[in-house]
Amino acid sequence: MKTLIAPEIETYAQAHSMPESDVARALREETQRTMEYAQMLVGPLEGAFLKMMAQLVGATRVLEIGMFTGYSALCFAEAIPTDGRVVTCEIDESSAALGRKHFANSPHGKKIEIRLGPALETMRELAGPFDVIFIDADKVNYLNYYRWALDLLSPAGVILIDNVLWDGDVLKQPPPDEKTAAIQELNRTVAGDPRVTAVLVTIRDGVLVIRKKASV
Repeated sequence: MKTLIAPEIETYAQAHSMPESDVARALREETQRTMEYAQMLVGPLEGAFLKMMAQLVGATRVLEIGMFTGYSALCFAEAIPTDGRVVTCEIDESSAALGRKHFANSPHGKKIEIRLGPALETMRELAGPFDVIFIDADKVNYLNYYRWALDLLSPAGVILIDNVLWDGDVLKQPPPDEKTAAIQELNRTVAGDPRVTAVLVTIRDGVLVIRKKASV
């Protein structure tokens, strides 16, 4: 992943944001040490942002599309009440296994429910509403995930979609590949969707923050 923000600025921002928990740090460090695609980890700064968003909407139910090793799922679990629930979708068993190992070391781990399998199939089986829906999975399905997420979102909830700047490749015309094209289409669709209001935040690789309009 390219660095879109100067590393020293990122470090400064992280130092002045809520700290990661000891369990989250251990999970992050093992992921970075052992996983081939460790750059998929959201990291401490974005993790703090996700926690803050969950707290701001008073979330009790969170849906995550794309768990990887569970760093973001753990951040959400730490931010919601004792009786809250994080449903997280993952297709790779080895990634999920690493997450389970660290969830077991956290008092918040019991709030996390892992659903293995294709996320779209899982979403079709779920009943809403969810207060936060975080999308960070295969990019070619981003628009499909967004459409399903709207149906599952609570009236005052928020959808958060990661990697919407895609290393800056979203600026390229024509798009260099299928993933870039899918993200460009998602960003255009959300910007023109009369049912929602949105802001694209330049944290890490870009996070799209989406809410339903009050009249919807």
